[in-house]
Amino acid sequence: MKKILVGIVSLFMLASASALRADNIGVPSECEDVMLQAFYWNSYETYAKYGCTGWAYLTRDTAAICRNFDLVWLPPSAYAGDDGGVGYYHYQLSNQGSKWGAKTKLTKLIEGLHRGGVKVLADIVINHRKGKSWCEFEADNFGTGYGTFQLETKHICRYDECFVSDDAKRDGSPCYGSALSERGAEDTGENDGGCRDLDHTNPYVQSWAKAYVRWMLEKMKYDGFRYDMTRGYAGQYLKMYNEEAKPYFSVSEFWLDANSIKDHIEATGYNTLAFDFPRKWDLNDAFSGSSANYGKLKGLSSTLRGMGLAKYTVTFVDNHDTFDRDNNCEFAGDDANLDDATIKNKILQANAYILMMPGVPCVFYPHWKKYGDAINAIIAVRKLAGIHSESVIEDEVGSTTKKYYGATIHGHRGDVKLFLGPKRPTTIPEGYYLALDGAEYGAEFTIYVSNNVQAIDDVSVPQSGKKFMKDGRLYIMYDGRIYDVIGREMK
Repeated sequence: MKKILVGIVSLFMLASASALRADNIGVPSECEDVMLQAFYWNSYETYAKYGCTGWAYLTRDTAAICRNFDLVWLPPSAYAGDDGGVGYYHYQLSNQGSKWGAKTKLTKLIEGLHRGGVKVLADIVINHRKGKSWCEFEADNFGTGYGTFQLETKHICRYDECFVSDDAKRDGSPCYGSALSERGAEDTGENDGGCRDLDHTNPYVQSWAKAYVRWMLEKMKYDGFRYDMTRGYAGQYLKMYNEEAKPYFSVSEFWLDANSIKDHIEATGYNTLAFDFPRKWDLNDAFSGSSANYGKLKGLSSTLRGMGLAKYTVTFVDNHDTFDRDNNCEFAGDDANLDDATIKNKILQANAYILMMPGVPCVFYPHWKKYGDAINAIIAVRKLAGIHSESVIEDEVGSTTKKYYGATIHGHRGDVKLFLGPKRPTTIPEGYYLALDGAEYGAEFTIYVSNNVQAIDDVSVPQSGKKFMKDGRLYIMYDGRIYDVIGREMK
């Protein structure tokens, strides 16, 4: 649900030297957006465990997506061959027909999401390329104003496995008979052993990547990018491509520790966000085993938030790479069953955590499909208070039992108190009302919202009217009907 309540709280911006700039490309300031990763591994299959997410199937979800999310991350949409699967090893970027569906259906999906006020992120895979053979690529024809590009062996990194075996890398001996003059420069990042790594120091490769990202925004009508495997090339090139295309939103998949991610964001000129893998691992640790360690959820100095980089982080509980690909549930443990009550409790607590925290939260499609009622309600409370990417928080852990986590989060329109765990406080804090009790959904979390809020019209459900409290909960009377805080009509 879109914006529901407006309050009177104003908030200063979290200061962090030159990192926090209003002119960052792809990094909206004080961003209230909530993202959906609208796919999971092999979810182009019609029998996928939590529902098919091919273009035609997602189009049927458009209304529900638009009621709850602001950003939708789609899988790689370029042609990847008959065996290309998810699409991370693509053949031809200018061909937008894939296992996910035809280009016409993709266009229809994007148009529908735009009509609902949702921005769409493309999955940009430019670190590596698949060919008809090891080194023979399809041409990319992006059309007038963008150009046609034919990548060749001289555009492949010098020590790619198509040229040298692992044993030969030290002396540069050719493995497949290619002369050194046909190769590119050394890789500026890590190698992907399954595809040809492209040399981003080469001006021709740079022109190809620039044309592609501009074409994706201007012709395919995407609004922003999720950059795949950015450990594979130096951050200065991501900066270059974003400066060329100027996306609304950019997020980098840089899968390392917090200090390395910080260095990467700096290398891009602070022109991208990055997925908060360190916080994801903290969530794994916090909820592993038979009982949770809520101390892991504090904003410690070793985290991106502790470094003052919350503005540049996309938080998440799971994604297509981190989960068990058979069970789609790595967060809760191998062979986990999303129907299990214990697993549900863990996943909903973790989602409540990221959805109440600064940063831009990204909800994983299987979690949303399985627990949509609860997750949509939590999103609505985030919107209610106006929690944003730079929100300031004060967090705590139960000092004796450590069986709960608590935090106060300051939003644009009000404050929120979040409590997780079996020993969480049950008394309504002074100046707050109970907005959401996770027990209603079989989960150990409670969310309270400050009283200094005012109801306004919402674009989807009428929310203006008389506000009143009953049994510690806020209700709104409108046109003779009564609604709860997340817009459900009370019968």
